[in-house]
Amino acid sequence: MKQTVFITVLLVVALAVSYSIFYFIMGAPNDAYGMEFIYKGGPLVGLLMTLSIMVITFIFERIFSLRKANGKGPITLFLRNVEKSLVEGKVDAAIEACNKQRGSCANIIRTGLERYKQVSAESKAAGEKQMAEVQRGIEEAMMLETPLLEKNLIALSTIASIATMVGLLGTVIGMIRAFRALAHQGAPDAIQLSIGISEALINTAGGLFAAITAIVAYNFFVNKVDNFTYMIDEASYNVIQILSERGGK
Repeated sequence: MKQTVFITVLLVVALAVSYSIFYFIMGAPNDAYGMEFIYKGGPLVGLLMTLSIMVITFIFERIFSLRKANGKGPITLFLRNVEKSLVEGKVDAAIEACNKQRGSCANIIRTGLERYKQVSAESKAAGEKQMAEVQRGIEEAMMLETPLLEKNLIALSTIASIATMVGLLGTVIGMIRAFRALAHQGAPDAIQLSIGISEALINTAGGLFAAITAIVAYNFFVNKVDNFTYMIDEASYNVIQILSERGGK
């Protein structure tokens, strides 16, 4: 629900800002701001500006969210300290390191360690059953953290498709206006012809800008999330192996 509200508010604000800029700055009389050529692209330019603003907002949101997911310190150093503590049998120290680090990786490992302590204290089950419980706890934590890492990626992908279609629609409308000017009786209407061509090209450029930005951002963040989840899987596997080896002693 919170995500839906965020996207809805962002859409409304981006629309308001875009069309305010479009009508009051780009459409200012006497070309006061030197943007009259963009204004000739028609009302669809405002929608393309809205999509561009949303893309840029999602990019910054993803940057801050993934940085937060890494935690407070270098994640490789954190994992090294956790594994060292577990090798020495200091499970509480490893949990404390997770509490200090925070972030998605630390939350997942802490859940597994806490489940290990709980299972070890409550039952005398075999080591394999204990490790199965730890693995289950890690998987449950992973299922909770993964959607946070992938949030807004679908929105970026959707905007890339929509921006392309909106830009194409503006291009078609501009070309219709240009051909209508050519079909004018007598000499072609040069002004309407130039306006139509300008509208087509401006919408094409705007649609390509929003779409290319969204596609590049989407692929970049998908790669970042994939690398991050792989690192978490590897760290979780190492933790389970260490705990299993110590349990067998």
